[in-house]
Amino acid sequence: MEKIVPHELPNVYTDGRTLYTENLVPGQSVYGEKLVPHFGVEYRAWNPKRSKLAALILKGCRTFPFEKNSTVLYLGAATGTTASHVSDIVAEGMVYCVELSPLPFRKLVSLCEIRFDMMPLLADANNPEGYEQLVGKVDVLYQDIAQRNQVEIFLKNLKFLKEKGVAYLMVKARSIDVSKDPEEVYDSVKLELVEAGLKVIESSDLAPYEKDHMAVVGILSSKLLPSRKNQNRKKNLG
Repeated sequence: MEKIVPHELPNVYTDGRTLYTENLVPGQSVYGEKLVPHFGVEYRAWNPKRSKLAALILKGCRTFPFEKNSTVLYLGAATGTTASHVSDIVAEGMVYCVELSPLPFRKLVSLCEIRFDMMPLLADANNPEGYEQLVGKVDVLYQDIAQRNQVEIFLKNLKFLKEKGVAYLMVKARSIDVSKDPEEVYDSVKLELVEAGLKVIESSDLAPYEKDHMAVVGILSSKLLPSRKNQNRKKNLG
């Protein structure tokens, strides 16, 4: 077996071919992934064909703000495949997992019962008011929702991001417009994000791991940040 060593990104590991995260719950596999003991630590293989975040890392992701104590709002958590790896990485933080579909949510709840840093939220990401009292401000916003209005949903949830937070949008081109070339959709999405005030700092097509998918990474620009004047006005009104 190849030696597992730290990846260049924090709290991610590799043996030169496969990505791994340190298992927060030793002995427990989440989606049938291989568990590898190595010098007293158990690692979970991270499959890029099952996780767009893993695919993004293998495509050369440069922006990775996930720290041990990070808070993450994960929109479209499904059964928790990628969210569980994020849970491994932010072991002292929290992953707020929003999922609307009842069937995957039941599996997500079972997963969260054994992972203390994951909170399941049965909610519609189209209506973030439904969970804003539970979530608060987060370090990372991550969205993987295959809906036509996925950009609109993403923009609605940017309000949860801290001033220096980072946002990830996993774009599924065919869900937005099946009649257009994916590259045309990607360009349109990035333009819409920039016009809304997000500063796009990197983007990557996720092929060959995911067909017709692109990851967009951004930070809040001054257009989306509350002005000091408005902040002071709110304090004075408070």
